[in-house]
Amino acid sequence: MKRFISYFLLICFLSSFSGADYVFAAVSPVSEAADAQVNSPSEETFKGRAEINDKLEKQNKELFTGEIDQLEAKDVIKMTVSQVLSSGYTEEGDEFFAEITSEVEGDKGVILPSGTIAHGSVKEIQDSKRLGRDAWIEVSFDYLITPDGREIPIEGKMSTKLNPVVGTSKVIAKSAGYTAVGGVVGGFLALNMFGLPAAVASQGYTLAGGAAVGGAVGLGMALYRKGKDVLISPGDEIRVKITKGVELPVFKTEALKQKEFVCDGLNVKITNIDYGEDPFGEKNTITIAIVITNLTDKYFTGFDISLVNDLNASFYPSVFGDTTIMFSKIKPGDRVAGRISFSVDNIKRKHWLVFYDRINRKPVAKLSIDNAYREIQAKKKKNKRKKKNA
Repeated sequence: MKRFISYFLLICFLSSFSGADYVFAAVSPVSEAADAQVNSPSEETFKGRAEINDKLEKQNKELFTGEIDQLEAKDVIKMTVSQVLSSGYTEEGDEFFAEITSEVEGDKGVILPSGTIAHGSVKEIQDSKRLGRDAWIEVSFDYLITPDGREIPIEGKMSTKLNPVVGTSKVIAKSAGYTAVGGVVGGFLALNMFGLPAAVASQGYTLAGGAAVGGAVGLGMALYRKGKDVLISPGDEIRVKITKGVELPVFKTEALKQKEFVCDGLNVKITNIDYGEDPFGEKNTITIAIVITNLTDKYFTGFDISLVNDLNASFYPSVFGDTTIMFSKIKPGDRVAGRISFSVDNIKRKHWLVFYDRINRKPVAKLSIDNAYREIQAKKKKNKRKKKNA
């Protein structure tokens, strides 16, 4: 009986398989035709691909010189994070983005422009501990997104962790400092409590005892003291070390320039740019040396000039900096030279010097600070080469 059932099941299985094969054979010509119709590229497909390739080729010609340069291992890239990274808030594995704040140059030119976005993640984080041990954070970066939309794989890392030897020395130095201060305080307290005669009579043992007690208290404070938390905020500069080299195309100088405009008759020349501190020690002041030739029918003062960043935030002249241009009157036909200062929220952002019409307050000129700074630095490098060759 079992053998009969086995033969019956085997026959059913073979018949079902052959039927499936028959059905497949019946529909396969239609499916093959459909597949051929779907998969065969049409003229429109080739046309679309050709247009995309033409656009990419045109874009590459506009952006790049055609040369290739190397982003070397151990190169350092300056960035600023887009969000807060904190030992008390951030967790391992958290992703974030950072922005390159200073152009990265190779031997042949700029290979990574400012504004390039970097994708990073928190690799390891350690909270602050007793004995004055500070918190630290280690992050890694895996790819970049350039302003033209290219995605470039990289390997980079940044850590706020101190060298173990330096860190230990730091803790020991601080602990010794607390102990020494505690000993001095204890000695003074003993002198005040028991007086100088008691110290003389006891041959200094009262002072020594007070110093010992004070030292013990100071050491206890050192052991109990907790280190600082790590906090990296937007605007803070971090330095990312590249761990693996990568080849990158070289950008044309013209492709890196920001858009700007000037009305007819108004000639503004930026001759120098300084980044400095305000009276409170904050590095947030941009001082611009300019020469203005006004051949328009418009009338300007320093209050008709502002600095606008890439987030469209406006900053007007600061009284804490150079006020030469700030209180100047620039009439039609005048030529004025001087300096003007602005206090901004982040000197690493892109900025434009904007002139406004006094009547309707519409911009009549917009000059890129980045463009001017790049030209000034290029002239300085050129002069250095000349002097070196001479």
